[in-house]
Amino acid sequence: MAPMGIRLSPLGIAVFCLLGVGVIYHLYAGVLSSRIALFRQKRTVDLRDLLALSMEAAVQGGREVKRIREDNTLEEKSKGKTKEGASEKLTLGDLNSHRKMFYLIKNTYPYIQVNSEEHADAEGEATVWTRIIPEEILGKISGVKEVPAERITVWIDPLDATQEYTENLQKYVTTMVCVAVDGDPVIGVIHKPFTGYTAWGFVGEGSNVAPRASYNTNFPKVIVSRSHSGKVKSFVQVAFGNNTEVLPAGGAENLTDDTRSAELYTQKDGQSNRIITMRESPGTVDCSSCTASSLMYMLKSVGLGLQPCHTVLDEEICYKVLALLDPTDEEQETADIYIHVTYIKKWDICAGDAILRSLGGEMTTLKGEQINYSGTEGNKGGLLASIKTDHKALVKRLSPWEENRQ
Repeated sequence: MAPMGIRLSPLGIAVFCLLGVGVIYHLYAGVLSSRIALFRQKRTVDLRDLLALSMEAAVQGGREVKRIREDNTLEEKSKGKTKEGASEKLTLGDLNSHRKMFYLIKNTYPYIQVNSEEHADAEGEATVWTRIIPEEILGKISGVKEVPAERITVWIDPLDATQEYTENLQKYVTTMVCVAVDGDPVIGVIHKPFTGYTAWGFVGEGSNVAPRASYNTNFPKVIVSRSHSGKVKSFVQVAFGNNTEVLPAGGAENLTDDTRSAELYTQKDGQSNRIITMRESPGTVDCSSCTASSLMYMLKSVGLGLQPCHTVLDEEICYKVLALLDPTDEEQETADIYIHVTYIKKWDICAGDAILRSLGGEMTTLKGEQINYSGTEGNKGGLLASIKTDHKALVKRLSPWEENRQ
């Protein structure tokens, strides 16, 4: 008789497989969980370390900015036009600073998002952070502040105020790093390459800068971008009165349009309209309503002269933020409020926003909305920055800014 064949039950096979899976799970569960835990641990970042790294990145970028300016090897060119039609300049200082800053951060934390104004085509540098934390940070921030890496976005501006940089207007030039967590600016670093000064703020932890003792919000001094100071002046004076002083920061405005009023360069001093000469020349000329041609003629007639015309971009942003604080040096202008009305990139404003927040100040859109520093690079809602004032009350005093006025 032939032996009977063995028939396997489908149910038995299923039970056997389940038992096998159970055994494997119990054998390797510990190993897998430990590896997962280790993986997750590597994907967290200590914000105190990231602050120290940000400072080092800003300083290293600043060294390149200063060296190239002093060597006069800028290799200046245009990378396009802004939304306002101004030429957007690019120099070797921008690119070399970008390489230093970007790759120092990425080499240290390759898994965090870093957004930079510049994009170098050359290969990155093998720069490595020493992991030395400055004493001023250790003295103000105690303990580890770990955050999952996927919640972090870093914004860097390798050279703010490129236009002024090309003209050797050194006091406006900065390098900047900002760390945002879940879109909120938490760490801000602003470095001045030509003085070596570095301002920083860590929201909820501390800062090495301070607000001034008092601010005037009845008739405030408002700092704006000189590239649209004429547009902003009436907007500001409607909100705060005709005695409000509008302080355009940066170099000279483009004077090639003969119909442009010299009002762009005036500010009230209580007695007369005073023309502020270009490039901070020491002289002044009285004028109540001049065209660009008559202004240039008068300046030449008194021996003040006029430098070549140009258009200043909406830069020097962090210079304007520092103007709201206790002056860091003798050349730093001061103001009570900072207003910006046109489109602006987040790497220009994030560091200043973080420093203001670390001191209890605010930077919002003109409508009072918080700015989210994740996602897209642009902010279309304008800016209102203040400190030690009722920010909401300031927002209510502003009239709506019409898009077509930009």
